[in-house]
Amino acid sequence: MIESGMGDHRSPQRRLIELQMEHADLDAMIDQLAEAAAPIDELRLRRLKKRRLALRDEMARLQWMTGPKEPA
Repeated sequence: MIESGMGDHRSPQRRLIELQMEHADLDAMIDQLAEAAAPIDELRLRRLKKRRLALRDEMARLQWMTGPKEPA
């Protein structure tokens, strides 16, 4: 997983792309767990969904920061 930190020198656009890729990976993993014939590890599934939600929030924040600013 990609960790963000105060020392992160990547551009916001690049970070957004990385987050989108991680989000897509989590989506696929969650779908696989949900469709598996084996019993579901509910705790793992909740953790994955929580991480996916945190990624979504971070992506929205970055999109807001990098988006075009409208005049006041």
